[in-house]
Amino acid sequence: MTTGFLWDERYAWHDAGPASSNRWAEPWPAFDRPEAKRRLRGLTEASGLLAQLAPIAARPASDEELLRFHDADYLKKIAEMSAAGGGEAGEAATFGPNGDEVARLAAGGCLAATDAVLNGEVENAYALVRPCGHHAEPDRGRGFCIFGNVALAVHHARAMHNVSRVAVIDWDVHHGNGTQMAFYDDPDVLTISLHQDGYYPVDSGRLDETGVGAGNGFNINLPLPPGSGHGAYIAAFEKVVTPAVDRFMPDLIFVACGFDAAMSDPLGRMLCHRDTFREMTRATLALADTHCQGRLVMCQEGGYAPSYVPFCGLAVIEELSGIRTEVEDPLLDWYSAIAGQKLQPAQEQAIDAAARQAGLTGCHSENRRKS
Repeated sequence: MTTGFLWDERYAWHDAGPASSNRWAEPWPAFDRPEAKRRLRGLTEASGLLAQLAPIAARPASDEELLRFHDADYLKKIAEMSAAGGGEAGEAATFGPNGDEVARLAAGGCLAATDAVLNGEVENAYALVRPCGHHAEPDRGRGFCIFGNVALAVHHARAMHNVSRVAVIDWDVHHGNGTQMAFYDDPDVLTISLHQDGYYPVDSGRLDETGVGAGNGFNINLPLPPGSGHGAYIAAFEKVVTPAVDRFMPDLIFVACGFDAAMSDPLGRMLCHRDTFREMTRATLALADTHCQGRLVMCQEGGYAPSYVPFCGLAVIEELSGIRTEVEDPLLDWYSAIAGQKLQPAQEQAIDAAARQAGLTGCHSENRRKS
């Protein structure tokens, strides 16, 4: 198994601005700071794993590529504001003078990782990019996101590699509203979002958002109650994600890989730990092996706890590569023993409701197509 890894130092140079512009709030940097992702890259190197991965070079996304999802006026606005010193791409999406350059590099990094997988250079890939992308909409940024990295990568795979059916699994703690919007009427892209119920954006991610027209039934939201932990996320995979992907039978899988559902994250209220992400990765790899000849691309989304993101991310990359390092998670024993990690009744009800909404009750693994 060969795993590709993509990082560019310029991702750490993206300036997400202050956390608040309120006159009564003492200035403080935005939660989206470079330390979490830079420390993930650092731990991957210090563990010895980075040297065993195939490097993938980032490159900027072109206007033509960005226009597959974004409006031309929006691209012009971002370029002009960036040249003038920065600005607001939209709701909670601030950037500095290098905003356009780095956001294009983040989107292009996901495209480069997609190319590496579909050209057969690597079996799977991890694109450690910043800024994240799953909240970005065609005409505005939202929630730290400027361009829709995963949505653009899906469009790229279909346009340039003739991929027919694509599944996107989003386990960031916030709803992947932008990715949902990109494919809401498309029956050839299955979008699944596991997220904290009614958190961000507060107006999206409901069970009844299932797609429109030909795309109805190909968008699955799995809103989980605050406080959901390892047991809830693994049950969600077993009851909803795995049977939905099995039924869809994709040719390629993307993961919008956020770590803000970890219990130490300042922008989430969930209880996940390192092994939650490890097990979700293992389950996703099994789906990729069954349906896609192992073709899987993971693109970094959120995760704002510099002390813990590195351990979650390393576990994911270990699973992708099949290489276990000697790194030990210093918080795992504590986090995994905290009350609430087991599946709770309200969480099970929410998961069962999502399964019913998606028509997955009674689905079994015999629906799988053998690769």
